[in-house]
Formats: sequence, structure tokens, C-alpha cells
Amino acid sequence: MTVRKDGRGASDLRPVRIERGYLRHAEGSALIEIGETRVICSATLEPGVPRWMMGTGRGWITAEYGMLPRSSRQRIQREADRGRTGRTHEIQRLIGRSCRAAVHMQALGENTIIVDCDVLEADGGTRTASITGASVALYDAISSLELREHPMNFMVSAVSVGIVDGVPMLDLAYQEDSSADVDLNVVMAESGAFIEVQGTAEKIPFTNEQFERMLALARAGCERLLRAQREVLGLPLP
Repeated sequence: MTVRKDGRGASDLRPVRIERGYLRHAEGSALIEIGETRVICSATLEPGVPRWMMGTGRGWITAEYGMLPRSSRQRIQREADRGRTGRTHEIQRLIGRSCRAAVHMQALGENTIIVDCDVLEADGGTRTASITGASVALYDAISSLELREHPMNFMVSAVSVGIVDGVPMLDLAYQEDSSADVDLNVVMAESGAFIEVQGTAEKIPFTNEQFERMLALARAGCERLLRAQREVLGLPLP
């Protein structure tokens, strides 16, 4: 059995903690901690939709993502000063797509939900932690509309997985991620269906067998995260 530097096995998640309602004023919010990665996720409900959607009867969900200056070992310059990077745009589009996949937009009505994910501390997996926490915040924000039927069809979770020193591993911490041969980010619905898979061979191309092994690890990890989400929301476990 492979033992990692933090004592985990290859198929183990880091400790997971989700604190619901972390922010007093947001319609929905959650602090998610996965190992030493910590992200505040909030969901703000605003009436109306972008101009291009007016009159359709459909709602809209968008996301913003950012890292606080000392969320990393070296200070990160605030993006308000230097402009958003391509990486930031990529991550917030991923969060937005993942949230929209879970919601019946017609049932949401012409309302907009803005999901904000702010990284307090980064130790790998910030985008996947953001999606997992955002799903909890989004559920509560939609609940505040008090609609007859909740438009969120399912919870969404996400996890990183990769190959480090030839071994497929779940939930990569920063040190593992920075030296990984292959790096994948996997977003999954409660049904087990995949919403998005982002993967790159950083050093060595990976085989179909390795890809299937990584997807199996990611599925198991996402299922554990989905249980944590349901427990904190007080929803019945599937």
C-alpha cells in the first residue's frame, strides 16, 4: 500500500469539513476545508437576469473566484490591481458551469445567483473545493426563494486526482500536484454521471487503463463529498 507524506493511502481524501451559513448576510454560504485548503463560498440572489435572457423566464447562475494575497506561500498580488488572469477566468467559468448543470433554470425564474469563491488558504484542489462548497451555498440561496419545488436537481461535488511517481492518487495536496505526472479535476453529479473532466499529462502520457483508474478514484471521492454536503444540509442520504 502506498503511504503518502501526510500518512494517507492513495485512495484517501484529506479531512473534510463544511460549515454551512458561514457568512451572516449572504443568502447562502459555506466555509469548506479540505486538508489545509480553505475556501469561503457565498451565493447572492439578485432579481432579474442579463439583458440577453430577459423574457425567457429562465434564471442564470454565474461565478467569481479569487485567492487572497496570503492564501499561498508567497504573496499573490490582488487581481483588482493587475486584472484577472486566464487561470482565474478558467476556474470561475468551471464553477459556473458546474452550478448551472445542477439547477432547473426555468423553475428558478428570472433570478440571478452570483457564486463567489474566495480562497483563504491554498494547498491544492482550490477549484474542486470551491465547486463542492459552492453547491452547498447555492442550495441555501435557492431555498431562500421559497419556491413550491426546489429547482436544484442534485448536489455537485468535485475532486482532484492524478498520477504521482507512477501511482494514481486521490485528492492531491499542493506538493503532490506540483510534481504529478498527470493531473485531473473531476466534477460529478449525485447520480455518478460526470459533469466535467479536465485532465493533462504534465510529464508522461497516460493510458486508458490509468484514466479509468483515476476516474474510479475520483468517483469514490466525490461520493464521500456528496455525503458530507447532504449531512451539513440535513438532507437524506441517497
